[in-house]
Amino acid sequence: MWKRLSEDKQEMKPTSIVKCTKCAGLMLTTKGQRTKVCPYCGAHVDLLQAQQVASASNPFEASEMLRKLKKEQGLNRKA
Repeated sequence: MWKRLSEDKQEMKPTSIVKCTKCAGLMLTTKGQRTKVCPYCGAHVDLLQAQQVASASNPFEASEMLRKLKKEQGLNRKA
């Protein structure tokens, strides 16, 4: 039987939003990750050095937060 991802809390890790150290693009990371490739510029980001913008208890909350932050950035750039 299928189950929703939200029903399987054991696999949900705390998730953070960090800024790329090269281009300042925002990306999601999970607890325990040490590095990540930036989806915008391709830089290898040391997550211990990167600025943490926000954190959430699960990836779904973090994803919603990231969408809002990107929307706000888009509005600020037009001003």
